[in-house]
Formats: sequence, C-alpha cells, structure tokens
Amino acid sequence: MWTSVFIHSLEHPAGGYKKIFESCDELAEPIPAHVSGKIPAWLTGSLLRVGPGLFEIGDEPFYHIFDGQALIHKFDLKDGHVTYYRRFIRTDAYVRAMTEKRIVITEFGTAAYPDPCKNIFSRFFTYFQGIEVTDNCLVNIYPIGEDFYACTETNYITKVDPDTLETIKKVDLCNYLSVNGVTAHPHTEPDGTVYNIGNCFGKNMSLAYNIHLINAFCGSNYFVFVETPVKINLLKFLTSWSIRGTNYMDCFESNDKMGTWFHLATKNPGEYIDHKFRTSAFNLFHHINCYEDQGFIVVDLCTWKGHDFVYNYLYLANVRQNWEEVKKAAMSAPQPEVRRYVLPLDIHREEQGKNLVSLPYTTATAVMCSDGNVWLEPEVLFSGPRQAFEFPQINYKKYCGKNYTFAYGLGLNHFIPDRICKLNVKSKETWIWQEPDAYPSEPLFVQSPDAKDEDDGVLMSIVVKPGVTQRPAFLLILNATDLTEIARAEVDVMIPVTLHGMYKP
Repeated sequence: MWTSVFIHSLEHPAGGYKKIFESCDELAEPIPAHVSGKIPAWLTGSLLRVGPGLFEIGDEPFYHIFDGQALIHKFDLKDGHVTYYRRFIRTDAYVRAMTEKRIVITEFGTAAYPDPCKNIFSRFFTYFQGIEVTDNCLVNIYPIGEDFYACTETNYITKVDPDTLETIKKVDLCNYLSVNGVTAHPHTEPDGTVYNIGNCFGKNMSLAYNIHLINAFCGSNYFVFVETPVKINLLKFLTSWSIRGTNYMDCFESNDKMGTWFHLATKNPGEYIDHKFRTSAFNLFHHINCYEDQGFIVVDLCTWKGHDFVYNYLYLANVRQNWEEVKKAAMSAPQPEVRRYVLPLDIHREEQGKNLVSLPYTTATAVMCSDGNVWLEPEVLFSGPRQAFEFPQINYKKYCGKNYTFAYGLGLNHFIPDRICKLNVKSKETWIWQEPDAYPSEPLFVQSPDAKDEDDGVLMSIVVKPGVTQRPAFLLILNATDLTEIARAEVDVMIPVTLHGMYKP
C-alpha cells in the first residue's frame, strides 16, 4: 500500500490475468477458507457477487466479457471464520445451453445459431421468429424489499436465495413497467425506494427513456441522466434478429458529432427540466456520486474520453492476449478519466459567455451559449495514462446524494484489474493497495457500526493470484481509511472475474 498523486503501473508479463477469464465448476457445498489476520467481530454477513463463470458451451466459445454464463459467489463471515460457495444461476440461457450442449440464446457479443439437427424448414422458421432476449443475469445483484435479484441489462431479472444461492424465479419487467430493458445499476434510497432507468420505443423509430421506481417515495430533489454518443440503432436492432450471426454489440453505433448531453428531471413532481447541458463526447458506465449544493448539481463520473465505444475493447480475445499485446490494444482505446461536472439550476439566457458556476471548491465551468445550451467543462479528479479508476464505490449508506470526500475503485491497468484505489475527491490524493500478479475485484465499502468519519469501515474484494500453487484466490479485507490489510480468507479454488455485488449483513 502507498499513497501518491500518481499511479504506479505494474507490468504483467506472466499473463496470469488470463486465468480470471477461464471457466470453472460450481461447488457442491461451501468450502472453508484459511484466515490470516483478524476479521472485525462486527463483520458478520455475506459478500455476494456475480459474474461470468462459463466461457464456452462445449466447443462453442463466448466472445465478449459480458457473455459468460452467470455465476453467483458468496463469502460467509461469522465469528472470525469464513466459507466460500458458488453456483450457476439457472437462467433459461444456462439451462437450455446445458440441455442442448450449445449456445441457444444470443448474448451481448455472441450470436446463437439454430439447432443444426433441425431440418432446413425448421431452421428457417427459427430465424423468422427472431432471437430471444437473454436472461443471463451476470452483472449485478441487489435487494428489492426482502428479496434479492440478479440482473443484466435486459428486461429480465432473476430472484435468487442469498443463503442457498438457489434460483427461485425469472421475472419479466415488461409485465410491470413500460420498458424493453433496464440498467444493472439501480439506485436505492434510505427508505428502500428503488429507482432505475430503462428504454422503450419512442416516436419515429427512436428509443425513449423511462425512469421508474419501486416501493415508496423518497426525499431527494433531482434525477440526472447522462446521454452519451453511443446509441442503439433501433432499425438494426429490430431487423437484425433474423440475420444469421448478429448480436447486441452489432446494434450499437457511435455518433461522432453529438457530444454528450446532461438531462435533468425533478423527482416530485416527476417532470423534465428543459435546460440543455452539453459537453465533449465521452463514454460512461459508472457514476460515482451526485449531490445538490447552493443551487448547483455536482456530478462525479468515471468517463472514457471520446465517442469510440469502450466495449469494443472488452472482447475476450483482447483481454486474453499476452501482456505486450494487451497494452498495444489499449493504446487505441479511449483514455479513462474521473471527472466532476457542475450543472447550475438558476440559468438566465442573458448571461452568455459567463461561467455560471460559483462554487468555491471546483474548477468545473458552465457557460451559456448563444443557442441556449449550457456548455460544461469538467474538473479532472483523476487521470493516468491507460490507468482507469472504475467500478466506483462510496459510503453509500451515509453519503449517497450528499457532499462527500472519498471514493473507492478498482484500478484497471490497460483494462486489466490489478489494484484497489481510494480517491479523495476534494484534495485528489490517492491511496493504493496492490500486489504483484494479483487481480482484485470491485471493492465494496462496509461501514463500521461505531463510525464517526466518512471512511470508518472496511473494503471487501475478491482477489485472484493465479501464480501461486496453493489457495490462489482470497477475500481481502482492507481498512478503508488507509488501505492497510486487516485480513484475508484464502480458498483452494480459482475464482473467475466478478463484475458487481453487495454485502448482506
């Protein structure tokens, strides 16, 4: 661990990172972990995470990092002891693939083909009827009330048992909401209200966006929606299902002229605010935090500069290359950057050319243009060559939607995860945990029960060290204040890459 204003970049010539993109078996029962260090007595609960666990069906490979079949992982912590368990989620995509021994449902970057054993007429009608939308819920897991759901970014979510990891039922959100798909990153308010955003068919062959809520109303004031230049070509999306070899990735297009737009809406009442905020083009997959302060909305984001779609660089063939080739491929990808944007709420058209941002602690600007749009320039909170601060976390329970100081993230080195980071968004100071040939996952913050400061708590991350001969994976517990190690719980199995998850007390 060290603290620095710069990120030290490790090299990975051994290519151990390739192991986190390999298939594994589920476990018949939980296995004990070997604990070193002392786990805090108050830390009793379960770390739940999901990600791809099966990267091929027979001799048919999946091609994209978001294609592998969903595997749910659980580390249970109790009285200083730890067990590890994992099971494949019994989605339709998984069950039918296992039954037919082939890829049956098209995934994000992998197309499914008709059963070769069918005759030509059956195969023709399979194409004519279209390809089914996947329910492969490998991206995230979150609670709704007392229930837990694994999800991807289609209209399907899957209810799972957080104790046994059994699959309970598939839920089609189209039966309840006017959406064709929703994000895998819902926002949960302190009172249990769950917000998410989805898309639906709009006018003139366009996609519209719907913000929806589940449960009760909350007290925050605004929604901020960031519209990036990466779009779904709706005509291609609707017609391509009948074309052999087409997948979701084939339907994305990037507009090199539109830039990026910020949209505002009030929560109560739910109304769109007709102010147009625009900035230069960037990709966006994860928001850090957003809060209102003195008539401004401050928005902190993990961005990738430019209009080129970052997911184009996340095919498995790219991240499984030798280290020098991985670095070479990343050189042409968009540059990652943590940015702060500030949106003024009180806007007057006569103030053209003037910076409308008066907050004393940021260099971000907002300038009224002659066309009535407000042009935004960000304050850069972190930037390192090909070094991304991604999969961000905060003290969500206490500081979501509030003026905050600390963010935690997974450090990507040319897209390879090799460090855990802490960022002071006010001073821009960084802290790093890193070990040679160690590949961590998104760090989850868990607040101490007697916490006085924002960063009183621990970070939990699954780390893989493929080069060791025994116990190649472990649950890492760090002090969130300075990223020093508190404990680790090692298991004698490999663990593939995980995407997102949660801590269940």
